[in-house]
Amino acid sequence: MASAARGAKRRHPMSRKMLILYFTSLSCVFVLLLVSLFRFHSHKPSISVSRVFDGTPKIAFLFLVRRNLPLDFLWDAFFQVSHLFPFISLYSEIWAMSEWFLFSQNGDVSSFSIYVHSSPGFVLDESTTRSQFFYGRQISNSIQVLWGESSMIQAERLLLGAALEDPANQRFVLLSDSCVPLYNFSYVYNYVMVSPRSFVDSFLDVKEGRYNPKMSPKIPREKWRKGSQWITVIRKHAEVIVEDNVIFSVFKKYCKRRPPIDTSKGKLNLKLQKQHNCIPDEHYVQTLLAMHGFEGELERRTLTYTLWNQSSTKMENKGWHPITFSYSNAGPQTIKEIKGINHVYYETEYRIEWCRSNSTSVPCFLFARKFSQGAAMRLLSQEVVNHFEVSALPSPCPPNFEKGTEEGHAGDVLPKQ
Repeated sequence: MASAARGAKRRHPMSRKMLILYFTSLSCVFVLLLVSLFRFHSHKPSISVSRVFDGTPKIAFLFLVRRNLPLDFLWDAFFQVSHLFPFISLYSEIWAMSEWFLFSQNGDVSSFSIYVHSSPGFVLDESTTRSQFFYGRQISNSIQVLWGESSMIQAERLLLGAALEDPANQRFVLLSDSCVPLYNFSYVYNYVMVSPRSFVDSFLDVKEGRYNPKMSPKIPREKWRKGSQWITVIRKHAEVIVEDNVIFSVFKKYCKRRPPIDTSKGKLNLKLQKQHNCIPDEHYVQTLLAMHGFEGELERRTLTYTLWNQSSTKMENKGWHPITFSYSNAGPQTIKEIKGINHVYYETEYRIEWCRSNSTSVPCFLFARKFSQGAAMRLLSQEVVNHFEVSALPSPCPPNFEKGTEEGHAGDVLPKQ
């Protein structure tokens, strides 16, 4: 008995040392976890000057919306985190606190960020959105936006400015509240990141007379460009857009949309319709980058598909309008045809833009608009954002497409069925 007691006394100090070592190790893991959390969620107060980033680059998804996000359920599936990184069960409760340890077939949350420009004062929370990915992601300095006015491009600049505060954001994708993804996150991420260029739809505007001579000499006519508002830009170009004051001030003063026809004004309509009809968001980024000599750094096409239709009534002034997809016309065949488009024809330049990413032939479009909630629900049921099949890539010999609009969106028109 005495011998056993002495043995127990000898083992007691060793057990205490093991216990101390155990809790010390656990504390170290917890401290490292807190450091990781702090680094992941922290933001710099100003735009990063350095364009060299050594960590995992992120895509900043910039949503320009009227108020809420009607298609948040589809984007939730796109961003969804579905797998946990394997870890020791002893630390599971601690590690589960950190988003940094969550991984998914659709992407690691550390590889994307979300920013939303909504109406001033609108808050994204459990009462206004169905997706936790959007909680609190509204920017605090939003403004009231009116279509066809300079407030639209100012809102874009505010979104880019907020996203530039995080040096990890290296690509910036501008999206509307009716945009949908056509592929899963992994495919979109690789497509955008592999290219060192921005994707900006840009072409010569020679037909519509939107250029106002009063813009000269700050904006010479030969630098005037037009294109889709929905851009994807590299960090260098995002910084140029945010830091610009000269070109933006010219647009505010001279690029204004023509007032709609008002039958009560009689002959005054003729005078009003002679004004320059300038839509700022269709010209600003394209012209600004041309002014800076960056057109050689662009894939001169948008990544967002739009199906255009010309109105036929005089009251609508024969304008081009995007068609809204509903549940009935957002079926598998339609989506397949959109994914099969691999070139865009620009009528004003007699130019065919073959869709490439880092010299590799790729589908032209990663996103599409305008989609209703019913259409988005159908995409979700078709698992468009959850799987990508290699067979969805276009064949080397493209099908024949209809000629597009004079706005240069030929690749945006579906083939005849």
